[in-house]
Amino acid sequence: MAFVGGDLYLLVWITTLFTVSQGAQYDHPAQYRYPFIKPASSFSPSSDTWHAQTGGVDSYDYIIVGGGTAGCPLATTLSQNYTVLLLERGGTPFANANVSFMQNFHIALADTSETSASQMFISTDGVFNSRARVLGGGTSINAGFYTRASARYIRRVGWDAKLVNESYPWVENQIVHKPELTRWQRAVRDGMVEAGISPFNGFTYDHLYGTKVGGTIFDRFGRRHTAAELLSSANPEKLNVLVHATVQKIVFDTSGKKPRATGVIFKDEKGKTHRAILSKRVESEVIVSSGAIGSPQLLLISGIGPKADLEKLNISVVLDNEFVGKNMSDNPLNTIFVPINETVKPSLIQTVGITKLGVYIEASSGFGQSTDSIHCDHGIASAEIGQLSTIPPKQRTHEAILEYRRRKRNLPIETFKGGFILEKIAKPLSKGHISLMNTNINDNPAITFNYFSHPADLAKCVDGIRIVEKILESTHFTNYTQLDKEAVEKLINMSVHANVNLIPKHTNDTKSLEQFCKDTVITIWHYHGGCHVGKVVSSDYKVLGVDGLRVIDGSTFDDSPGTNPQATVMMLGRYMGVKILRERLGEEA
Repeated sequence: MAFVGGDLYLLVWITTLFTVSQGAQYDHPAQYRYPFIKPASSFSPSSDTWHAQTGGVDSYDYIIVGGGTAGCPLATTLSQNYTVLLLERGGTPFANANVSFMQNFHIALADTSETSASQMFISTDGVFNSRARVLGGGTSINAGFYTRASARYIRRVGWDAKLVNESYPWVENQIVHKPELTRWQRAVRDGMVEAGISPFNGFTYDHLYGTKVGGTIFDRFGRRHTAAELLSSANPEKLNVLVHATVQKIVFDTSGKKPRATGVIFKDEKGKTHRAILSKRVESEVIVSSGAIGSPQLLLISGIGPKADLEKLNISVVLDNEFVGKNMSDNPLNTIFVPINETVKPSLIQTVGITKLGVYIEASSGFGQSTDSIHCDHGIASAEIGQLSTIPPKQRTHEAILEYRRRKRNLPIETFKGGFILEKIAKPLSKGHISLMNTNINDNPAITFNYFSHPADLAKCVDGIRIVEKILESTHFTNYTQLDKEAVEKLINMSVHANVNLIPKHTNDTKSLEQFCKDTVITIWHYHGGCHVGKVVSSDYKVLGVDGLRVIDGSTFDDSPGTNPQATVMMLGRYMGVKILRERLGEEA
């Protein structure tokens, strides 16, 4: 994750239908770790210290919408020379134990309350998913894996390789760590090499064919370090960060030849409406960094998108652009659950296999097996083997969910022991879209990914499952799991129900890997697109046909970079911040 953000992130089966109590807003000294972070209700430019610091100026050089994976490093960088207002609809991650600690990873996703760090949505395909709703974005709720984009990717999108190679370390030196591999991860790593995913490249951030150990934003104590911590490098005299600030729309001046963004309207945590405006300087900009779902959604609500679609919702058309929200992709994920007759230490993504068949292999383990975890609502999760999936989708009522919770508490702890081997499509050709259901920015739009609608994606999935079978049968892996080779078909059959979605299951899944792929598809939160370069934004991420407006985040990608995108999304925030500064300071010098 995905988190996108992060990376956005890891397992969708952990996304849930349940509501838990961990989502309350935290009243804790650590909540506002940095002095420039404040609740949105404190916004009053004409009377606060900000007004004094800026010499009485009630406007900003940059207004960034979305304090996520790209927004935090971007705001930090721009604040070195210019006044920046960063608006984040969620709270802070600093005092939230469910965000901060790896062992609570699944609980953060299971919290579907209105103040949760994650906002659940179900695509029209029937796949559960989550969006970040917290400072730090996807980096606050994802599985933490950190790996760079390939050199080929960087060349293809036209980035300055020298600046890219300066921007990645800027992130890494502040929040990235080398993981301590669990026994499960070592067994999967060795099994991947034995299955032919070679060579073994050791620990590296680079995107290389073969098997490798990547970085992580979890330190050796299991504490998460998010993009929000990159704000510690900001200029505190020029940065103002407001949390629980939900931007309702972008404001435009339409009196000139082109519409020009002049500011935004947002609501604070008390429901009061505010207006933040840009300075009169021609270089001042609103920059949208709200992610692959939030950025196209905000453009549409603000009047930039397909004219016919906007008019249906009585949205005043600022710019007719048929491509906003179109050609979105998600990297489909399919998994095999492997039970193990011993306590398995929890681990998220630590190793990865990068194949030449267009699939990536990863693994996770050990969630949902403590007494507390079994009694906690973490829903579509880990070794629970998807008991909820035995309930037909239309019968998944609140009462049925409560009964599921009661049954789960009576399950023996042995049921919860094991891990997952994941395979996902590297560059899906299947395309989807988002469309507004209404004009309420708090509501999820309708999101369709059309998983496996392109036959090449389905063929790659079958190749990926066959690689997983080879790993399961490898000597290194069977020495650890004590499974015999005849167990592979049973594991596939069991995994049909371990991967929970709202897609009907078929009885021939173990005979047809194509059917298995289609029936068990879930997400790893690496959705992207909707504001593509050349269609919605230019190569420097300026919105086409509009002045004073950019989009900088994963919605501009046509492929998800690397095996997991969070490193590149954070890098992009830093990269574009430096690029903008260099261009603007050069002009002003």
